[in-house]
Order: sequence, then C-alpha cells, then structure tokens
Amino acid sequence: MRILHVAAEIFPLVKTGGLADVVAALPVALADAGADVRLLLPGMPQMLDAVLHAKPVIDLGACFGASRVRLLRGRMPGTKLQVYLVDAPLLFRRGGGPYQASDGSEWPDNLQRYGLLGWVAAQIGAGELDAGWQPNIVHAHDWHAAMSCAYLQAHPSGTVRSIYTVHNLAYQGLFPHEDSALLGLSSTFMSPAGLEYHGQLSFMKAGLKFADRITTVSPTYAREIATHEFGCGLDGVIRGRGAAVSGILNGIDPAVWNPATDPAIAARYSTEQPDGKAACKGALQAEFGLAADPQAPLLLALSRLSSQKGLDLILSSLPQALEQGAQLVVQGAGEPALEAAFRMAAAAHPGRVAVHIGYDEARAHRLMAGADMILVPSRFEPCGLTQLYGLRYGTLPVVRRVGGLADTVVDATDETATGFTFDHAAPGALAHALRRAIDAWRDPLRRRQLITRAMAQDFSWHGPAREYLKLYEEALHAA
Repeated sequence: MRILHVAAEIFPLVKTGGLADVVAALPVALADAGADVRLLLPGMPQMLDAVLHAKPVIDLGACFGASRVRLLRGRMPGTKLQVYLVDAPLLFRRGGGPYQASDGSEWPDNLQRYGLLGWVAAQIGAGELDAGWQPNIVHAHDWHAAMSCAYLQAHPSGTVRSIYTVHNLAYQGLFPHEDSALLGLSSTFMSPAGLEYHGQLSFMKAGLKFADRITTVSPTYAREIATHEFGCGLDGVIRGRGAAVSGILNGIDPAVWNPATDPAIAARYSTEQPDGKAACKGALQAEFGLAADPQAPLLLALSRLSSQKGLDLILSSLPQALEQGAQLVVQGAGEPALEAAFRMAAAAHPGRVAVHIGYDEARAHRLMAGADMILVPSRFEPCGLTQLYGLRYGTLPVVRRVGGLADTVVDATDETATGFTFDHAAPGALAHALRRAIDAWRDPLRRRQLITRAMAQDFSWHGPAREYLKLYEEALHAA
C-alpha cells in the first residue's frame, strides 16, 4: 500500500494546532504497520531548513503565479520518512505563519499557495512527477490540501483513490469566486455542484465533494457535522455523501507524551510510581507564581483562546472554582478580548490565577504534568488532543460532551470513569462539573482510582492506523 499524506503543517516544524501532531504521528504508525508512506508539504523555510538531504525531483517551471517551482524529495528528521517539498519561493519562502502574516491577516495569495499544493499532490498521484513512485492513496488533510481531490477528479486515474480528512469544519478556505481562473480547472468545477459556496469558492467543499472517502477525527464529530448545528453550512453536502463519511478517532504519540520518560517535566512518574506528579505540581506552582499549596486543586486551560474552545465559560465559572480553593493556570493565545480578560483575572487573583499568552511546547508538557485537572469546555470539538494528553498524565479532564471529547472521556458517574463531563455550553453547567471534579479530587481514594484508570487508557496511533488501512483498502476496491 503506497500512501501520500498531503498537509500544510507538521510537528515540530510548523504547528498551529492538532493537525500538525496528527500529520507527524499517523504516517509513522502506518509505516510501522507495513505501508509505504510519503509526505507532501509546502516548502516553507522551516520545512526546507529541517528536511534532510533534499534533492530536486523535477522542475515545474512557472505555475500558480510563481515563476519558479520545483519538487524536492528528502527525509523527515527523526522519523526518516520520505517527504516531498513544493519549493516555490514566491509563495512559501516568507515569515509569519502558514496561513497568516505576522499581524494576523490572511495571506492574500493563499488560493494560489494551497491550490498549488493540491495540484502537485494530484500530479504525484497520477504518476506524473516521480517516475519511481506512484501512490495508491492520496490522503489530504483539511482545506489546505483539499484541492488535490478536485484535481484528481478532473483527470481520473484507475489506480489512485483520494481520502479527505476534516480536522475542523469551521475553517473552510473561502476565496473570491472571480479568482477561479487561477486554479486552472474547468468552469464546471466552479458551480454549486463543485467549489461554489454562496458566491465564493470553498476549498473545504472540494474535498467533501470529490474525495472517494471522507473521514473526520472522531466518530461523534462525523455524526455532528451532518447536522445543522455543527455543519457550518456544509451539512447538506455531508449528508449527500452518505456512507462515504466516517469518523476515526485521533491518537497521540506515546513516545512524546509519556510522564514516565518525559524530559521536559520536573519529575517523572507512572501509575506504579505516582509520587513524581506532586513534585511536578510544586514546580509548576513555583514557575507561575502560584501559592505553594499541595491541597489546592490546580486547574489547567491549555488551548487556543477562542469562543469555540469555550474559554469564556471558564472565566464565568472561575469565581465558584476559586471559592472552592482552586488555582488556575492558562496557556494560549487567540482572541484579544479573551487574552485581556485572562490577564485581568490573573491581576485580580495573584497567587491563584496565572496566565501565559503564547504557546511553548516544553511548557505545555510541564503544565500537563503539574496540573490536577484540564478544562476543555468546547462548544464544538472535532477530536481534541489536550484531553488525551491529560488522561495520559493523570490530569483529569473536565469536558463538554461533544465531538471527540464525548468519545474519549467517561464521566465520573460511570464505573469506568476517567473524568468529568457536562452537556450544555453554559457557565452553570461547567461550574457544576467543576464542583463535582473538585469534590472527587479531595477524596484521596477516589482521586487515585480516577487517575489510575485515566492513565491506563490506550490512545496510541496503532488502532487508528489499522482503521485507516482498512478504509484505504475499501476505497481501492470500491466499484
């Protein structure tokens, strides 16, 4: 089985969210299962600097507004998987992020940038660019890679199938319809039966319409996106694909997220030797200027600061949690109003609330190891990874029962409990769940039972990799 994964980011080179973690781990798990896996990534500076032994495969000349485009092939650092890079200096060699400039504005040429990525993926899929290798499966991740499905549909091949994974339906890659000529596809692709979406072009819709199979990153989210509430205007398209849509739960890399071996944390620990977690908590309280109180339940919010993630619910329920003696530490960045509100909360409650605006990977490990509970009160959540990291580190999740959160956290009312859940996106519902969580945490026997059960969960990539391989086989053998 030859599989090409197409994405805009990969940990640790370029990361804006969980997509980068998935693209770093899933291909490795597939390769471990015996598949021949390669990656296709945009030639951003971080990629070009890190990929080992990158050599030209073919010179593509001028396309998508760039006068010079090459396809390179090298090896990923660490995993040594083979990786193709689209080297288009005009489009990719720049500062800022993968989708936005440093000031937060969208790159005005994102249509060309990610149109090119999809076009190259389809050309590799058709066997046009690398004479020595042609995939059976082109697996495109999120809107940035979705055009590969449209380009493959424009020139169908009897030997390659496309899989499209929706990591977050809310981010759809919308562009002016008048720019459609830049994509080089016939006008039939720009109609409502194709990319057209309320007078715009939707790259997300390209994947949903033209992929042979569609996956999302959890079974519950796969059901949710077919509803008006969670479908972000595309629920009709998704319902129209019927059984072609399925959900496969994301995994995590147990080698990266393992408190027994983690070099970033103050003390290593496991279910057999749990004492190190208390040392991690003390170190975290000292690092963030919180009161050195082992009896204070330490709550963590490690998230993009956005209304989607329900961070406003944490602010609203914070007074009740503080009344129960809790502490709160926050790491993340996002909406300016939420950043300001958390800064104000920290200023109003010194020694009780601490905030770091921004993201730091090593600090994220220290936070996960030192906290007692992680809060994920999302309004919607395709999969969520932080609750999986929390389970792995014995940091009990308090989550809203949506998407992947519903699939991974069992409420404390169940005998197989691993955390705490609530249903309504309301401050009172989160406050009630927190009250239950803090009461349980203060009971040493119950706390130990919950932590032991949480840390015993297996969310490695081996199971999801087997499910993807089965899906690939089904796509290849479909009529």
